[in-house]
Amino acid sequence: MVTLKTPNTPANWQLFEWIFDPTGYLERNQSKLGDTFNARLGVNFDRFVFISHPDHVRTILSAPARCFDAGRANGILGPLVGDNSLLLLDGAAHKQQRQLLMPPFHGDRMATYGKMITQVTGQAIDRKPQGEPFRVRSLTEEITMRVILQAVFGLNEGGQYETMRRTMSTFLDMTASPVKSSLLFFQSLQRNFGPWSPWGRFLAIRDQLDALLYAEIQQRRQESPEERQDERQDILSLLLLARDEQGQGMSDKELRDELVTLLLAGHETTATALAWALYWVHRFESVRDRLIEEITALGDNPDPMAVFKLPYLTAVCNETLRIYPVALVTFPRIAKDPFSVGDYQFPAETVLAPCIYLTHHREDIFPDSHSFKPERFLERQYSPYEFYPFGGGNRRCLGMALALYELKLALATLITEHEFTLPPQPPVKPVRRGITLAPSAGLSLVKTR
Repeated sequence: MVTLKTPNTPANWQLFEWIFDPTGYLERNQSKLGDTFNARLGVNFDRFVFISHPDHVRTILSAPARCFDAGRANGILGPLVGDNSLLLLDGAAHKQQRQLLMPPFHGDRMATYGKMITQVTGQAIDRKPQGEPFRVRSLTEEITMRVILQAVFGLNEGGQYETMRRTMSTFLDMTASPVKSSLLFFQSLQRNFGPWSPWGRFLAIRDQLDALLYAEIQQRRQESPEERQDERQDILSLLLLARDEQGQGMSDKELRDELVTLLLAGHETTATALAWALYWVHRFESVRDRLIEEITALGDNPDPMAVFKLPYLTAVCNETLRIYPVALVTFPRIAKDPFSVGDYQFPAETVLAPCIYLTHHREDIFPDSHSFKPERFLERQYSPYEFYPFGGGNRRCLGMALALYELKLALATLITEHEFTLPPQPPVKPVRRGITLAPSAGLSLVKTR
């Protein structure tokens, strides 16, 4: 068996690096310690192992779900999403909840989102001034917030929409920078010293969001099942109709936690991916020109599914998700029993974290890995253990299909209906935003036509 290597820096300093310089932390330690190393992050677990070799990633992602406690490993997200979130469940509870949540994200349901995504995108960019720099994040957040609120609640305008949008945005902003993200990683900061303390403010905003969600749930429950089925096609209505094998529906608390999970995963992550895509496309003129040529060849008002299937658009979006994946690691797994990965033998309670970022930057798989080259996805097909921006196994992102659909349609709409330039600005760098990796806040574009 191979001895597991550990960085020799103190645990608190490693956690500081992981929060404020996550990509640097990963690259420095991989360079010194190899593809597999044990981090001391002080986040409830002494053994937190980063793994990036595709063969080892395959071992973990293809192992039976009974080998791990994956929900328990995501406890850091508990204050955000709640204990009944799919992200924090294990075993039969996780399997059952996943089955209940799956229908809105597959099959015919996807086709209903296409027109809405392109319409929302067009409305959002029309509101941006011409000839003046605007923050890219403000645009992508508006698009993805409108899409997810319409998909989940059927809300797109009006007072109820605006209240939900404003409250959700404020809630997510609580972890929108490395400093703010510290609230999730340091339990010592999770103390309520009143409304002016960081944690007190977080709890107050969460209570405001909860009040809105529970009120919406109660209003929907008062509707008859026939009304929900005939008149409403949003995700909340479908979840209220969903039943498990025993004929039981979700409780209000379960619905609340899953709704927050959907809002967080469906809005925050897609906004980040779209911001990165807009940056890369406008940094390289040849990429933008080729992409526009491919999209416009479909003619006026192309079918959304035809846009979704375009090969170069797919390659651009894949390369965007490869070079700076929104999630640095898959959802970690805690080994229930001793678990072998290659020549390593890990004891029970070891946290195993396949590292998406490090795998996506292996030079033996992605040569010149820090360069943006969409062509690599036209020249080769990668295995789900070499390219896995949405994780894998029974923990793969449930909303992957909708996220890719939205990313492709929004990007295609923006670059074919408007022209943009990158104004002079500080270098764009990846920074932590909660548990995700986003472009630095100053990223701007100018709408020129």
